[in-house]
Amino acid sequence: MKPLVVLGDVMLDVDVDGTVDRLCPGTPAAVVDVRRELRRPGGAGLAALLAARSTDEVLLITAVADDETGRALLDLLSSELTVLSVALRGTTVRKTRVLVGGQSLVRLDTGDGTADPAPVDAEVERALRSAGAILVADYGGGVAGHPDVRRALTELAPTVPIVWDPHPRGPAPTRGARLISPNLSEARLFHRPGPAAPGSGRDAVARDAAGPDVVELAANLRDDWLAHSVAVTTGEAGAVLADGRRVRTVPVPVDARITSSAEPDTCGAGDCFAATVSANLLAGATVAEAVSDAVAAAARFIVAGGACTLSVPVDPAVPVDPVVPTRPTPPRLGSAFDVAAGIRAEGGRVVATGGCFDLLHPGHVSLLRQARALGDALIVCLNSDDSVRRLKGLGRPILPARDRARLLTELASVDAVAIFDEPSPVALLERLRPDVWVKGGDYAGAPLPESEVVHRHGGETVLIPTVHGYSTSRLVAAAQVSG
Repeated sequence: MKPLVVLGDVMLDVDVDGTVDRLCPGTPAAVVDVRRELRRPGGAGLAALLAARSTDEVLLITAVADDETGRALLDLLSSELTVLSVALRGTTVRKTRVLVGGQSLVRLDTGDGTADPAPVDAEVERALRSAGAILVADYGGGVAGHPDVRRALTELAPTVPIVWDPHPRGPAPTRGARLISPNLSEARLFHRPGPAAPGSGRDAVARDAAGPDVVELAANLRDDWLAHSVAVTTGEAGAVLADGRRVRTVPVPVDARITSSAEPDTCGAGDCFAATVSANLLAGATVAEAVSDAVAAAARFIVAGGACTLSVPVDPAVPVDPVVPTRPTPPRLGSAFDVAAGIRAEGGRVVATGGCFDLLHPGHVSLLRQARALGDALIVCLNSDDSVRRLKGLGRPILPARDRARLLTELASVDAVAIFDEPSPVALLERLRPDVWVKGGDYAGAPLPESEVVHRHGGETVLIPTVHGYSTSRLVAAAQVSG
C-alpha cells in the first residue's frame, strides 16, 4: 500500500501540571508548584502520530528548525513515522499550558517560525508523488501555502484523495480536494455569504449552529472551495457532510457518546477526525464511510482523554529521559484501597493501570515505570484467572493470579495490586477512584469503558506509548513454535 502523507505545521505542545495553595507575596498571582511536565507533538505532528496508529506507513512533510524545541519534536515523532522538513524561517513553535487541577491556568506561546517559500528539495517532491492519500493539517504556519506544495497538490487532486483540515490563518484549500473538514466555528469564518434575497435567511448561515443552517453552510463551502465534499464537524452532534450533491448529518454513535458530567478535553479531536478520514480513504473507503468512522473515532478519542493521552512525561532535570521512579521508602503496606487512602490523605496522586500481565515482559515494565512517574503511587488492577480465561481462551493464564500479583509487587514501580473477576475493572475503579488511569498507546481511538468512571470521579486517562514487538500472546506463540 502507498503511504499516507501528512502535510502541515508542527509545534511542541507542553503541559506543565501543578498545584496551587498560596499566592505570591505582595501580588494576587498564584504560585504553581510544578509536579510534572508532559510533551507531545502538536498540529500536523499530532495528526501524523494518530494516523501512524492505524496506517502502516506515514510520511510527515513539515517545517522544523534545528533548535531545542525542534529536536524534541523529532524525538517524539521519528520512532513512529518518517519526517521530511522544508526550510523554516525563525524558531519552532512551542505552546505550554499550565494546568492546575486539570484546568488550564495560562498558555505560554514561544517560537515565530514560518515555512520558507524557497523551492523544496527532490525528496519532498518524491514523497508527495508517492502518496496513496494526503492529509493537509494546516495550522497557519505556511507549509500549506508553499508554492511548490500547492502546485503539486493541484496536480495530484484528480488521482489522489486529499483531505484538508483548514485553518483561519492559512490559505484556501487547493481545488479538487476529496474532503475539507472545518469545525463549525471555522466554517462560519470561511464562508462569506453574498447578498441574500429578502427573507431567504441565507445570512443566518454564519450565525446559527442548528440544523438546516449548517446543512446550507456545508453545501456552500463545498461550492466555494470547488471540493468534492465538505464535512463540518459539530462537536457532540457529529458532523454535517456535503458529499457530491447530497447533504446529510452524521451523528456520534450511542456507544461513543460522552456520558460523564465532567468537561472533556477536546484538544486533538479535529486531528483525530482528519487522520481517521485519511486512513480510511487510503484503504479504499467511500467519503461517507470514512466520515462516519471518523466521527466515532473522534468521540472515542475524547472519551479516552484526548490529545493528552499521547503525552510523554519528562523529568525537567533530564529532558530526554522519561522519569524512572522508585518505590517510596519505606514501602507502602496494606491493600490497594489502603494505599489509595494513604496517598490521598497526603495530598498525592493515585495512578492505576490494568491488564492480565501474564508473563511479564519489557513492554509491561516500561508501561508500569512510566505510569508510576505520573503520580505518587501505582495500583495495578489485575484480571483474575477466570477473567483472563474469558478474554484469552483456554490455556490462559499461564501463571495464576497469585503469582502474577507477586511478580508485580516485586517491581519498584508497583505499590499495590487489586484482583478483579469482571471483564473490565470498572467496578473496582468505582472504589479506587484513581486520579490517573493509564493504558498502552495501542488503545488510542478505541473505546475505554474505564474512562467514564475515572472521569466522573475527577480523574484523567493517559495512554503511554508501547514498546514495539512485545506481547504475551506473541511470546507464547514463539515458545510453542520453538518447543
